[in-house]
Amino acid sequence: MASPPSPMSPQLLLLLFVIAISAATPSALTCTTQRLTDSANKHYANCLDLPVLDSFLHFTHDAANASLSVAFQAAPPNPGGWVSWGINPKGVGMQGAQVLVAFKGGNGGAVTVNTLNLQSYSVILPGKLSFDVWDTRGEEVGGVIRIFAKVKVPEKVESVNHVWQVGPSVTAGRISKHDFQPANLNSKGILSFSGEQSNVAPAVDPITKKKNIHGILNAVSWGVLFPLGVIIARYMRTFPSADPAWFYLHVGCQVSAYAIGVAGWGTGMKLGGESEGIQYSVHRNIGITIFCFATLQIFALFLRPVKTHKYRYIWNIYHHSIGYSVVILGIINIFRGFSILHPDEKWKTTYSGVLIALGVVAIFLEVITWIVVLKRKSNKSP
Repeated sequence: MASPPSPMSPQLLLLLFVIAISAATPSALTCTTQRLTDSANKHYANCLDLPVLDSFLHFTHDAANASLSVAFQAAPPNPGGWVSWGINPKGVGMQGAQVLVAFKGGNGGAVTVNTLNLQSYSVILPGKLSFDVWDTRGEEVGGVIRIFAKVKVPEKVESVNHVWQVGPSVTAGRISKHDFQPANLNSKGILSFSGEQSNVAPAVDPITKKKNIHGILNAVSWGVLFPLGVIIARYMRTFPSADPAWFYLHVGCQVSAYAIGVAGWGTGMKLGGESEGIQYSVHRNIGITIFCFATLQIFALFLRPVKTHKYRYIWNIYHHSIGYSVVILGIINIFRGFSILHPDEKWKTTYSGVLIALGVVAIFLEVITWIVVLKRKSNKSP
């Protein structure tokens, strides 16, 4: 005779309850699975699954009084971290944004909501924003922090530029720096009051534009023209018919690379000065070293002794070692720049293709050069 089923133990019931709760964790949420209400206990008219940082924005636009009721929610990377959402009335990205930042107080305290004016990457002013904000409050549910607020928006506009972010910690009421991973750098967009996800990419903010210019200038100079000048000098001078054309091509290539590279280096130094809170020490130090070495190469042009001079071999050692150092360091720093800027993969692929093409040409010419040199030696041997 079968025994009656035994009742579930309290431990098993607790385990099933935890599993059920886990199935509804914030990471599995979407706008279709959640409904929030504003201060008037009304459901928000719109909800957006924001593309990065596992965050959501509920909002209602009131055209009558040009206001926006919002509820932003995201999970900070650490339990003691922070989340923020804001509007940039001057452009896109972080610089110039007016944001609300929320974090949970110590010892399980309530969620605090502060306002910050992000004038630049290094100047963050707490206090009043450039537009009115009211009914601000925050809450924490299951590790997710929510920011509720009403903000004044310009009349007769259909969209605004907005930003959002998460950070790891808060110390004495001061938020720490957020990560600079692709998700953190791409946490910006156009908020359409109609509730539709905008397919129009936001305009590039000034800082990102300067970074792009800096990267292009340095990739063209140290990454393409300078190696090309080295290839011309090494292989074209093997053929007497190419003299002195190879020399002028080599000098023209290297001088052009230096001029463009100095412009890229100057742009990088300016970026560093404007971004005091962001440090890429290795990338910066390699860039300074490249600039110094390249400047020494330019001086080498004026100190170049004639071929028959007894110290010409010393000049050759100096000139070649500095030149190859610039090429190697330049390529290394360009790929470090790719890891910092995180451009579309096509840019990195394109530059890699250019390097491979230069490498193939160099190998082919190296073989030809050795054949020519060995043939000349064999003709002189008898």
